[in-house]
Amino acid sequence: MSKKLVFLTVPGLRRNDLSQMPNLSRLADGGSVARVDHAFPAVTWPSQANLLTGKPPTEHGVVANGFFWRDNHKVEMWTAWNEVIQQPQLWDLLREKGLKTAAWFPMLSKGCGADYVCMPAPIHKPDGSEELWCHTKPQQYYGTLLEKYGHFPLQHFWGPLANIKSSQWIADSAMDCAREFGPDFFYIYLPHLDYAAQKFGPDSEQAMQAVVELDGLLGGLIDEMNQSLGDPAWIVHSEYVISSVDHVSYPNRILRSAGLLQVCEKVDQPGEHLDFENSPAWALVDHQFSHVFVKDRDPTVIEAVGSLFKDVEGIDNVLSGSERGSLNHERSGDVVLVSTPNSWQAYYWWTDDTLAPSFARSVDIHRKPGYDPVELCFDMATKSVPLDASVIKGSHGVPQGDQGVVLFSGGELEGVVTEPSIFETVMQYFDRN
Repeated sequence: MSKKLVFLTVPGLRRNDLSQMPNLSRLADGGSVARVDHAFPAVTWPSQANLLTGKPPTEHGVVANGFFWRDNHKVEMWTAWNEVIQQPQLWDLLREKGLKTAAWFPMLSKGCGADYVCMPAPIHKPDGSEELWCHTKPQQYYGTLLEKYGHFPLQHFWGPLANIKSSQWIADSAMDCAREFGPDFFYIYLPHLDYAAQKFGPDSEQAMQAVVELDGLLGGLIDEMNQSLGDPAWIVHSEYVISSVDHVSYPNRILRSAGLLQVCEKVDQPGEHLDFENSPAWALVDHQFSHVFVKDRDPTVIEAVGSLFKDVEGIDNVLSGSERGSLNHERSGDVVLVSTPNSWQAYYWWTDDTLAPSFARSVDIHRKPGYDPVELCFDMATKSVPLDASVIKGSHGVPQGDQGVVLFSGGELEGVVTEPSIFETVMQYFDRN
């Protein structure tokens, strides 16, 4: 029987954090630790798709943490199913070897080919409220987890209450799956280091405390997995590294001031709304980069957008056509804006806060056409998200040199490691074992 493998992705993990993480560091005893050359864009969905397929976004089609579907002028943030990944994934390939696999909280795992799956899937009610729930495979398994551990604490997974409780629930339920089903390959996503590092900065006291908290959780997870899965091998990957930021840029405001972005009003929805269908150009922002979508892919407008952003503070690269590199895909924006390492990009298009759409002041990851880390700073006194993007002190998307890390307990990792090479490490591991 093949020796099993547990694959942890821990976004925000840095190599120097290991000095504060004795539980995690012991996984490398007899194995290896290497730096990761994170691919651009170093954000959740593309990074995880890189790992699962061994391919770049040009081939798997996951170009950001959301999509703009040009055919119906709709933005889809954080809700897509696994079918959007256009390449076979580890679950599919390992099944051909007769192996059982588990996907615990990686994004885009709903509908994937893993044998066992758990992913948050809150039920959205007509009144705008949510009912806690998870998508699981087998379907009835969430009922079992609910009886043992209560509902997945979605309020601690993102937003102002985000904390160790969400990662603890993920770990507890993963350990339950290991005991119950014993998969050969187990992918687990633990997000805890994401929160404080973005809100307060990656070197803040709060971020360092999060490192210690996560390592405490990992101690129990490692011990239980080793027992339930018969001393498996481990891979731990940092997914991306968060860098300190002291600047924010607003691509949509710049496009609007140039007459390239239009707003509209909506019935029963106050404020100015972005007009996706009629705007000559608008930007879907995602941490430290954005996709600028040009109506009808008009080459004149594409050239104008490129010129508009060439000397904008906080924008390091303006890419179009084949210059987009790993993002040269039909789903990408016609122009890609890349931030300087100290800056990030906010989705705001209004110039008067009294005209901001109502969802701007809410924790609402689906209606905003871009990622909004300011939701972490929700003001409990006013019960709203502040419209001051400068409060954010950490971001990611632009790879940060030698800070990323990967641990492998099952052998040596040579040279600089990439996401495709980690994919190959997994496949080769099961070929050998």
